[in-house]
Amino acid sequence: MSSPSWFAIGREVAPRTKRTLTVLSFLLPLALWAIVSYVPWIWHPLVRVTDPGDVAWFRADLLVERAVFAEENAKIAAAPGGHLARGERANPVFLPAPHLVARAFWTAFATKPILRGELWLHESLWLSITTIFWGFAISSLMGLPVGILCGAYPPLARLAEPAIDFVRYMPAPAFGALAVAVLGIYDAPKIAIIVIGTFFQQVLVIANTVRRHDRALIEAAQTLGARPRQLLFRVIVPNCVVDLYNDQRILLGWAWTYLIVAEVVGVSSGITFFINQQAKYRNFDNVYAAIVIIGVIGLATDQVLAFIGERLFVWKNPRPSRLRNFVLRLFARRELVVVAEASREHPPA
Repeated sequence: MSSPSWFAIGREVAPRTKRTLTVLSFLLPLALWAIVSYVPWIWHPLVRVTDPGDVAWFRADLLVERAVFAEENAKIAAAPGGHLARGERANPVFLPAPHLVARAFWTAFATKPILRGELWLHESLWLSITTIFWGFAISSLMGLPVGILCGAYPPLARLAEPAIDFVRYMPAPAFGALAVAVLGIYDAPKIAIIVIGTFFQQVLVIANTVRRHDRALIEAAQTLGARPRQLLFRVIVPNCVVDLYNDQRILLGWAWTYLIVAEVVGVSSGITFFINQQAKYRNFDNVYAAIVIIGVIGLATDQVLAFIGERLFVWKNPRPSRLRNFVLRLFARRELVVVAEASREHPPA
C-alpha cells in the first residue's frame, strides 16, 4: 500500500496540501494553547478567588494554589457559621488565555507608558528594528566580501577561517561590558553585539556556499580566457548568488535572536525594555503580544525577501516581470562583454 505523497521522502507535496500544512503549523500550537487555557481538567493548577468569604487575606481575583484554597476553606468550615470562599479553576498569571493576548495586540499599542521617559510600544519596536538593520547591515558589509573571498581562494580561507572559527564560539553577550566601555551606553554597543553575533557565522556560512560553485563553469570561462577577477565576479558570484541571498535571509533571523541580549547592554531599550517593564507590572498578556509581534515582523520580513528573491533571480522564477526583464538584459550584456574580451585576447586562427 503506497503512502500519501506528503509522507514520501524527498517528494514535493501538492500546492493545496502545502497551504493546508502551512495553516496547520500555526493552528496546532494555537489549539494546544487554547486547550490548556480553557479546559479546566487539563491543567489549571490555581484557583481564582471570586468570593473571599471569611478568609482574611483572600480578595477577589486573587490566584492561590488549590491546596492552599482547600486548606483555608477547611479552617472556615471547622468554625460554626463560617462563610466559605468560592473560586474557579485558573492557570497562572504568566499563561494568559489566547483571547487576552489577542486583545493585548490593541491595548499594548494604545496603553500610555506608566513612567515618564518610557516609550510607546510602536516606538520601542521601531528602535529595535533600526538596531537590527544597522547591526546586520554592518555585519553584511564586512561578512559578505570576506566570506566570498575565503570561499573562492583556499589560501585566504586557511589564513582567516581558523581564527574566525575560534571566535564564533565566544558568546556575543560576553563582549557587552567591553562594548559599553568603548562605545558608550546607548545604541552603539547594542549594534556591536549584533555585529559580533552574526559576522563570524556569516563568513563561514558564505564561504561554504561559495565553495560549492560549479567547477565546470570555471573551466569553461578559463578556456575563453577569463581573468581571475572575471572568474570571481562574473562566474563564481553569479553562480551562487541565489544561495548567498538565501543565506542572508537565514542569517537575518540569527540577528533577531541576539536582539534581546543586545538591548539590555548599557541602557535597556527597545522591545526588550517594553517586555521587561510589562513583566514587572505582571501584564503578561502584553508580554506575549510583544513576543508574537517580533515573530510576525520577522516572518513578514522573510516573506518579503522571498518575494523579492523570486522576482530578482529570474532563472529560478518562470513568471515574467519587469524586474525579470531588466536582470535578463543586464546579464546578457555582461555575457556579451565577456565574450568580446575573450575574442579580443584570443582571436581565431
